[in-house]
Amino acid sequence: MGVVTYEMEVATSIPPAKMFKAFVLDADNLIPKVVPQAIKSSELLEGDGGPGSIKKITFGEGSQFKYVKHKVEGIDKENFSYSYSVIEGDALMNTLEKISYETKFAAGPDGGSVCKSTGKYYTIGDTEIKEEQIKAGKERALGMYKAVEAYLLANPDAYN
Repeated sequence: MGVVTYEMEVATSIPPAKMFKAFVLDADNLIPKVVPQAIKSSELLEGDGGPGSIKKITFGEGSQFKYVKHKVEGIDKENFSYSYSVIEGDALMNTLEKISYETKFAAGPDGGSVCKSTGKYYTIGDTEIKEEQIKAGKERALGMYKAVEAYLLANPDAYN
């Protein structure tokens, strides 16, 4: 098994607490609303949403994948950080054991925030992860992030 790691950083004018509430704490409701073509639904299968919980994410019509299951690894509401692993689903393409993500929102310039995200792809055997696969994953994540940002800009009273 190998591990391929990538990092991504995105800045926004939205404060960290507000982005965290929308993008993490209410993601199961908000993401399907703002990007229904990407995420059709999110369903809590086990737990209360905290560490150890299992969620099933069903992708939208435009996706090449049907679903994944996430395991919540950690959530820190005071420090605006969240970690989870994709543990099942066709997005693992029978070549990955799991994909782990860590996301943290920090204060940025002018009252906004910076989202720092790290993804780790745990490959099965000698499988190689192509740069295009990582780039496509980053673009999907960026699209969801920008959709949440646009929603918050259009609805300034949401998540206060």
